[in-house]
Amino acid sequence: MLEKMTVNTKKHDEMVDVTSDVQQFVQNQKLENGIVIVYCPHTTAGITVNENADPDVKHDMLMKLDEVYPWEHPKYKHAEGNSASHLKASTVGTQQTLIVENGNIVLGTWQGIYFCEFDGPRRRSIYMKAMKESSA
Repeated sequence: MLEKMTVNTKKHDEMVDVTSDVQQFVQNQKLENGIVIVYCPHTTAGITVNENADPDVKHDMLMKLDEVYPWEHPKYKHAEGNSASHLKASTVGTQQTLIVENGNIVLGTWQGIYFCEFDGPRRRSIYMKAMKESSA
């Protein structure tokens, strides 16, 4: 089953931990073993997996993305003025495919799933799809 989730971001650049939302989706689907796909249908936002124990990691990631892709650049041509957001989203990616085992998302001790906003604040969508392991 496909489920749509809404994320309301508050900042221009922001990483929102959605791990518990994805885990709740897995439980609601009664998915014991398989995969869950978490997908972002936006060109200026993305999905990543990274450390969720230390909030400084989010800060450092967003800071470095800003250094690599500054908001203003004299050679940007995109008329909307948000080329940096598009570049960041392409770098981070639009989806994550995660293993589910015994009803739980398989993540490392320090890992979490993040919705990455690069052109907010906005009301955004995330799609989640559960796929059960086939029995052979």
